[in-house]
Amino acid sequence: MSPAWPSAQNAVRAEVARVGASLFQRGLVHSTAGNISVRLTAEQGGGFLITPTDACLGFLDAEQLSWVGDDGIQLAGARASKTLALHRRIYACAPQAHCVLHTHSTHLVALTLQGVWQPEDILPPLTPYQVMKVGHVPLVPYRVPGDASVADDVAARIAQAQRPLHAVMLERLGPTVWHGNPASAMALLEELEETARLWLLTQRRPEPLTEAQISDLQARFNTLW
Repeated sequence: MSPAWPSAQNAVRAEVARVGASLFQRGLVHSTAGNISVRLTAEQGGGFLITPTDACLGFLDAEQLSWVGDDGIQLAGARASKTLALHRRIYACAPQAHCVLHTHSTHLVALTLQGVWQPEDILPPLTPYQVMKVGHVPLVPYRVPGDASVADDVAARIAQAQRPLHAVMLERLGPTVWHGNPASAMALLEELEETARLWLLTQRRPEPLTEAQISDLQARFNTLW
């Protein structure tokens, strides 16, 4: 029996499974925590792909990824992740987003337990690539996993941002990042998690980059910060 979706989805389904496996193998996700979605083009059937509820990202079956329409109604695959409402809201608020990725990455969750730098920016600007590739990451206060009001919180942060946001941090749960495709979203997550690891490992807190250094990076690279 042929799959109940356009063949143009096959490559993106395979890419979601590849990214999930890579994150799992490197310890950036664990157990059944985390989810990935992709905004589909008209050629790919429109709507979104999202990982199933309670799926382990390390062992995704590309044919079981949930396909939902623009209206959120499921069209094919296993039951969609309970975070679908949040993903759809991010796509509606951030036109540049074509992949949304959420994990429970260890160092970023630990950062919220220890205390973030400030609510508007969970980390100070420590490294050039953090400034260039990640930008500002605000903290979203804790809510029960799957709480629909988180979507309102994230939408408000996106609307308030002076520069386009590509990530938020859900207190005690983990980062949610978005980018143009799964590989780019994964790279952004890696940079953010590594910066949190550096911050937590440094006994004497390092000084942030200066305003002049940040301005230079902005002028040269059109940074997200």
